[in-house]
Amino acid sequence: MPRALFRSGTQRDASRFSGMSGGRVSFFTSLSAAGFAATAISYGPARMGFGLFAFEFRDAFDLSTSQIGLISSLGFLGFFLGLLAAQETLTRFGPKTPILTGLFAATLGLGIAALATGLWVLCLGIFLAMSSAGFAWTPFNDAVHRKVIDPWRPTSLSAISSGTAAGIAGAGLAAFVMVATGFSWRIAWGIFAAASALALVGNWAAMRDMDRDPDSERGRNWRLMLHVAAIPLFVVGFVYGTTSSIFISFAADRMVEQSSLDSVPKRAIPALVYIVLGIFGLAGLATQSLKQAIGLPLLLRLVLGTGAASLAFVALLPQSWAGIVAAAGLQGLHIMMTSAILAFWSDRLFPTVPSLSFTAALLATAAGSILGPALAGMASGAVGPVVMFLGAALLPAATALLIPSAYASEIIPAASGETTP
Repeated sequence: MPRALFRSGTQRDASRFSGMSGGRVSFFTSLSAAGFAATAISYGPARMGFGLFAFEFRDAFDLSTSQIGLISSLGFLGFFLGLLAAQETLTRFGPKTPILTGLFAATLGLGIAALATGLWVLCLGIFLAMSSAGFAWTPFNDAVHRKVIDPWRPTSLSAISSGTAAGIAGAGLAAFVMVATGFSWRIAWGIFAAASALALVGNWAAMRDMDRDPDSERGRNWRLMLHVAAIPLFVVGFVYGTTSSIFISFAADRMVEQSSLDSVPKRAIPALVYIVLGIFGLAGLATQSLKQAIGLPLLLRLVLGTGAASLAFVALLPQSWAGIVAAAGLQGLHIMMTSAILAFWSDRLFPTVPSLSFTAALLATAAGSILGPALAGMASGAVGPVVMFLGAALLPAATALLIPSAYASEIIPAASGETTP
C-alpha cells in the first residue's frame, strides 16, 4: 500500500505497522485482519452460539421457549454493558484494552458454557461470551478512523464487520460436524473457546503498538449524539437489533420443530441455517460499493426488506428447504449489510468521534436485542410462533416504508465542526 493512503500517528509513522510475523504491513491490512478475527469470534460463536445450539440447550437444561428468550436477552444485556465499558476504556487507554478485554471475555465465557452443569453457570457463560461483542468491535472504528484515510476507511470497516459472516459460518460448520460425528455440543464450545484464545493472542500482537488518541476526551461527549441527523441511524439500529435477535434466538429452533425433511437429521438443521446465513452474509463486503451505486436511502430499504422477508419465511415455510435457505440467506444479508452500514454511516455522521458514534448506534441495537427475545418468547407462548414472527417482520417492513429519504443521508452535523459532504 502506498504511504499516501494512511494517516500519520501521533508518535510514529502510521503508514507502516509491525505485524505479528515481524514484517512490515500496512495499518489497512493489520487492522482489517485483526478486526475480522475479533468480530468473527465475538459476533460469531460468542454472540450467535446460544441461538445456534438452542435445540441442544433445550434438551440439556430442560428449557422452555420463554426461558430461551430470557437467557438470550441476558446475553444481549451483556452486549449492552460491554459497549458502555468499551467506550470508557477506549477513552482512558486506547483501542487495545477494550479489544483484548472483549476477546478474553469471549474465551472465558465460551469455556464456562462448555463446562456448565447447571442453568445459572450456563447463564454466566452466555453473559460473558455475548458481552464480548460489545467490547471487541467499536474500538476498531477509532483505530481505523485515525490510521486509514477516508477512501479506504469504509472498505476496512466493511471487512471488519464481515468477520461476523466467517464466524457464523464456522460455528455452523462446527455444529454440523458435531451432528455428523456424534460428539457433544460441549466439545464444539470448547473448540470455540480455543479459537477465541488464538484470536486474543493474534490481536494482542497486532494491537501492541496502537497508540491512544490524544484527543480521546471527546469520546465522552455523549451530547454530540443528540442531533436530529442521527435519529434515522438509531432507529435503524434499534429495529435491526430487535428483529435480528429474534431470528438468532428462535428461528433455528422453530425450523427443527417444524421440519418435514427426510434428507437431513433434525439436529443438523441449526448448523445448516447458520452456515447459509454466514455464506450469504459475506455480501457485507460489498456494502460500501452497493451504497455508492444506489445511495444510502435505497440500500436501507433493501436491507430492512430482507430482514422482514426472512422472518416471514420462518413464520410460513419453516418446514421446507426453500423456506430454510431463503430465511437464513436473507437474514445473513440483513445482519451483515446492516452492521456494515451502521459502521460507516456513524463514521460519516460524526467523523470527530467515530467510536463514540458507532457505540451509540450499537447501543440502540443492543437495546432492541434485549427487548426482542424477551418479548418474542412471551408472545410466542401467548399467540403462537407464526403470529410472533409475522409481527416481528412488520417492524423492519414499516421502517423501510416510513423512513424519509431526506433524513436517511450521510449528513455531518454542525456539532462535529465539519460541513455536509
